[in-house]
Amino acid sequence: MAKKRPQTKAKRPQLDDAEVPVVGAREPCPCGSGRRYKACHGRNAAQATTALVQRPFEGLAGECDWVALRELVPAATVELTLRDGLPEGVPSVTLATVLPMAWPALRRDDGSVLLGLQNDTASGDISRDLADTLARALTAKPGTPVQGRRAPADGPRLQDLLAPEGAFEPEVRSGFEFWVPDPDNATPDVTASLERANAAAIPTVRLQGVDAAYWCETPDKNHLRWVMPHEEERLLDALARLHAAGGSSLGEGTRLVGSFRAHGLTVPVWDLPSGVTAQDIEKPAAEFAERLAEALAAEAPLTHDERRARGGLTNRQVTLS
Repeated sequence: MAKKRPQTKAKRPQLDDAEVPVVGAREPCPCGSGRRYKACHGRNAAQATTALVQRPFEGLAGECDWVALRELVPAATVELTLRDGLPEGVPSVTLATVLPMAWPALRRDDGSVLLGLQNDTASGDISRDLADTLARALTAKPGTPVQGRRAPADGPRLQDLLAPEGAFEPEVRSGFEFWVPDPDNATPDVTASLERANAAAIPTVRLQGVDAAYWCETPDKNHLRWVMPHEEERLLDALARLHAAGGSSLGEGTRLVGSFRAHGLTVPVWDLPSGVTAQDIEKPAAEFAERLAEALAAEAPLTHDERRARGGLTNRQVTLS
């Protein structure tokens, strides 16, 4: 009997590394190797983009507000200005804290683009992931959401796509009705997502007299969370000086209780009595900003009491990201 010849599968032509597009981690690698992307060219892409960027929004107009909208504010929108202007057929680009169904981005029927900020990202560079989503949304078919993916390691960042001089002026909203310009035509899934999001939203107000300070209301007490651009060690020294001198509060019944660390910036937090509104705290916050500026300028070593105050602040610091 004649021996059977071993059958071999025809090999797909393999692509050069530079030609391999980014696909889902479990999909076959486009290079033709027969392995999953994550075990093939995706491994190199992952290694290139997993290094954590500590300050992903550094260099953008309104860095502190970017951090606040990413971590602290339930519902807000900001009109974005692109470095090269709006493409034809795209009347506007709007950053939103959250989009329906947790979509990373949405190209609306009229061609406008909504970019979601509070989504999980695939790499250690939020700016690169958001820029990749934005670039794909600008060319997406109107009326379709844009799904997330791992951004190419050499892809642009937000700092490359957005105008550096563009204003960043958040509009804090009481709910997510901006999702649905025409509620009568919303799908049941979007309507249900809207109801859930509105039910979970904490009332929040951005102060007008100082930058990136956000008042919020909770059942037991209110809070002020203030994202600050100052170098962390110097800011903690300044807060400790004020705390030791009795100047860290925002008025009767208020208390500096600690801080968050988020995306490379420090976010001091004050407890406020439940009756204290955002309007009530405007003047005390402006006065605190003046005291803080003086404390930041101080050069003398911390006293014993100031070192104790600083230790307390450090012990109550929580890292969000």
